[in-house]
Amino acid sequence: MQTESEVRSPAPETRGIGNTIRLTGWIVLWIQLGLAVVSGLALLFASTGRGFTEQPNAGLGVGIFWAICGLLILLFNVYWDFRYTRIGKSLENPNPALHPSKVDTVRIIRLGIFLSLVGILLTILGAGATVGVLVAKSISQPPGVAITDPYKIIRALDVFVMVGNINGIAAHFVGTVASLWLLEQVHKH
Repeated sequence: MQTESEVRSPAPETRGIGNTIRLTGWIVLWIQLGLAVVSGLALLFASTGRGFTEQPNAGLGVGIFWAICGLLILLFNVYWDFRYTRIGKSLENPNPALHPSKVDTVRIIRLGIFLSLVGILLTILGAGATVGVLVAKSISQPPGVAITDPYKIIRALDVFVMVGNINGIAAHFVGTVASLWLLEQVHKH
């Protein structure tokens, strides 16, 4: 028969994995949120700045579209990181009836990995489209000659699209690595 103190305190391994999941969730949440803000601001500058110029640049519109799609997935990943903190907290709860099952925890972490990989794919598509436009603009001008066609110069707004995509890729990468690490930690327990 169990004593009252054994019933009230969670097993040390459950408390340990709960603390690991909770702490990792908070760290990744703030890293991804910071990168999402930088990416969002860069895309905001690029999107609003396009309206002030008369230079058409259809290729960058595709890069902005994919970057915004990746940013939306990233914002959902930030919510998912918060969910990791709640799972960790529930695993630390003294009442074992409130603990999520190992199967549910693994399923949630796997979904986080999947979402991060989809986000990486979308932002890589955006980065690829943007790099293609930047390379086309850079090779279209002869070296050492004054710029003859203002539509073929690389503008700062073009680079902002690339900054947004690269920050999105970095944020999704951080989320993927953290989720893979959490999955490994859960499997150890």
